[in-house]
Amino acid sequence: MLDNFLLVASQVGTLFLMMGVGYVLTKIGKFSRETLSQVTYLLLYVVVPCLMMDTLQIPRSTELMRVMGLCMALTLGLYLLMALVVNLFFRRQEEDTRIVLRYGVVYGNIGFMGLPLIQAVLGDGGMVFAIVGQVGFTLFAWSHGVLLMGGKEGFSVKKMFLNPGILGSAAAIALFLLDFRLPTVLADGVSFLGSMNTPLAMVVIGSQMASADLGATFRNPRLYLSAVLKLIAFPLIAAFLLLPLKLDPVMYTVLVILAATPSAGYTSIFAQQYRRDTGTAAQIVTLTTLCCILTLPCFAVLASVLAGLS
Repeated sequence: MLDNFLLVASQVGTLFLMMGVGYVLTKIGKFSRETLSQVTYLLLYVVVPCLMMDTLQIPRSTELMRVMGLCMALTLGLYLLMALVVNLFFRRQEEDTRIVLRYGVVYGNIGFMGLPLIQAVLGDGGMVFAIVGQVGFTLFAWSHGVLLMGGKEGFSVKKMFLNPGILGSAAAIALFLLDFRLPTVLADGVSFLGSMNTPLAMVVIGSQMASADLGATFRNPRLYLSAVLKLIAFPLIAAFLLLPLKLDPVMYTVLVILAATPSAGYTSIFAQQYRRDTGTAAQIVTLTTLCCILTLPCFAVLASVLAGLS
């Protein structure tokens, strides 16, 4: 078990080293807000959709479709449970702060932390389920998440379905269901672009962290409850709720890892867009991202042991 922990910890450490590149470049003024916006756009609209398509360029089978459908149902079920449970917390906070804290606890950084870690630890077999988790996240974040942050006025059915995550997922799933293989030249290009996800995502997170006030982050006591819920309580709930279902071991491990990811970058993006507490949003993303270097390896190993992979 120690060997497995050290292996996962080394993978997480590698991701944090890549974050350090974005952090340092931003601190020395070589990575501006405009650059961050452009790289984020490249990731969301090109790299992640290419990663999805490349991952699902696999033979279609009835069994695979069954387990992918099950994975989607469980993903949405876990989000629904977390969205309900989090309403028990942060009741004494001001509305704008309360909404941000609840959002940050429910939604994890699937695309920028979950996918790279799963790709590093579980390989292509894990990525199939991770992509399904990404689709579930996108559906819930652009429906419940927008309702939470923006209220009914901010919700849009058009935005829920016409966003890069859903469009990329739709293209990838369509190719998979049609059992269509991209021509070699196109497939290689898609694969190379998709492989950029991990380093670019880490650089973006590092740049975002460089813009946060670390001193204020660690002095804010309400953030620690958010971090405990996001990084410990909810992953434990997911791990022990899913265990009796005797799922495919890789699927089980992926779902637990995704539940243990730090707060999503969307927390800051939506807080800015809907004029919520942007300071708290940046702080919860920063704190949970820093703390996950300790918690993520623990849950990755716990899930693999419980699933029988170790």
